[in-house]
Amino acid sequence: MICFPNAKINLGLSVIERRPDGMHNIKTCYIPISIYDILEIQPSNKFSLVQSGLPLDCSANDNLINKVWNLLLNIKGDIKPVKVLLYKNIPVGSGLAGGSSDAAFFMKAINQLYSLNLSISELEILASKIGADCPFFIKNKPTIATGIGNIFAPLNNPIQNMYLAVIFPNKNISTKKAFGGIIPSKCLDLSLVINGKKSDWKNKLKNDFEAITMDNFPEIQIIKNALYKLGAMYVSITGSGSAIYALSSKPIDLSGLDNKYRVWSDVLVL
Repeated sequence: MICFPNAKINLGLSVIERRPDGMHNIKTCYIPISIYDILEIQPSNKFSLVQSGLPLDCSANDNLINKVWNLLLNIKGDIKPVKVLLYKNIPVGSGLAGGSSDAAFFMKAINQLYSLNLSISELEILASKIGADCPFFIKNKPTIATGIGNIFAPLNNPIQNMYLAVIFPNKNISTKKAFGGIIPSKCLDLSLVINGKKSDWKNKLKNDFEAITMDNFPEIQIIKNALYKLGAMYVSITGSGSAIYALSSKPIDLSGLDNKYRVWSDVLVL
């Protein structure tokens, strides 16, 4: 079985409060985008995970896919082992959630491959045990997310028919460290802003991580300014960064950026 775990972007992200369990309540809009990893699952005599492509910051044993496998074994002990081949195209530490997507897609694949008959809601609950944004990739549709990012309210895709460019500035940002330095803010009325005029997004649609991210990496602010000058309607980091994306009504010329950074342009919104 081969599947293609996709990335996501955040339209706005408010960190509302730190919870007693050390996690944070947030409010954000998740949008799936067509930047993919590749995941191949083969029958095997024992479970194994082989990683290739872009470098990862963890061993195979610490990969979220391995954690999903162990979780499923605790529930369905008779699952036959598999060999997992993971080709990484989504950079680690970019805010594009490639690791969470890999884990969720692997969970869905095993559920299908071995007819585990886990429902969507059951898969979301299990995925929440792996990572805060893993449950989003179970349905993998545009949504307003609250709680730790695992309580969902669907919405019509607000960026359909728009051009999307994503720039990875070759910086890896630890989500854990980013949350450690964040100051909770008053929650914006995200749905109202997103459903309002897109021309207002630049001033009203905020990501709470931007200030701290750009203080630590001023180069990202330079990229943001350049994207606006090139004609972008809205520019933001995604998640806690470091990837930054631009939305526009027509393609923008990224020739000044693509010779220095990793760039995906004219990405189709799923």
